[in-house]
Amino acid sequence: MEKISWRGGALVAPVPSVMVTVGDMEKSNIITVAWCGITNTVPPKTYISVRPERYSHAILKEKGEFVINLTPSSLAKKADFCGMYTGRKVDKFKECGFTKEKATKIDVPMIGECPISIECRVTDVISLGSHDMFLADILAVNVEKSLLEGEKLCINRAHLCAFAHGEYYKLGERIGKFGFSVKKKKPPQRKK
Repeated sequence: MEKISWRGGALVAPVPSVMVTVGDMEKSNIITVAWCGITNTVPPKTYISVRPERYSHAILKEKGEFVINLTPSSLAKKADFCGMYTGRKVDKFKECGFTKEKATKIDVPMIGECPISIECRVTDVISLGSHDMFLADILAVNVEKSLLEGEKLCINRAHLCAFAHGEYYKLGERIGKFGFSVKKKKPPQRKK
């Protein structure tokens, strides 16, 4: 496969397109973030990266808490809206018709229409250049009951969206699961 080399740039894709809520139940904002991910398992840690000039940046620094609301593909247009308009001028909960739900561990609202909401408390803010990374402990994961089969999370039922190089995508079919490349085949059963 022949490749062309470009200078370094932000091109790991796809990434999650999430709606992050900040503030409190009275005064809150939603910011759409694509720079988001997991950094550690034990303790569970995540991060979001936000430009310092964004309205939500000051709220994040002051409050030190946020909720990552995973975006189903059905809400991609509203997520885009939340990324295009500033909370200084627009009440995004109201404009998008979102329901504020009380979180279980922090005083930041969750978006009721999102199937998974992850409650986070900031432990470090790392200035990286264009963005500051808010490293956070994951305090609680709130999951819509319809995504569960017993205790198993069936995340495919959430129909999440992803972001890749300026475009939104609906996640598709499962093509494997962790460890499937090394899973041993069961030997054929002997006839008795």
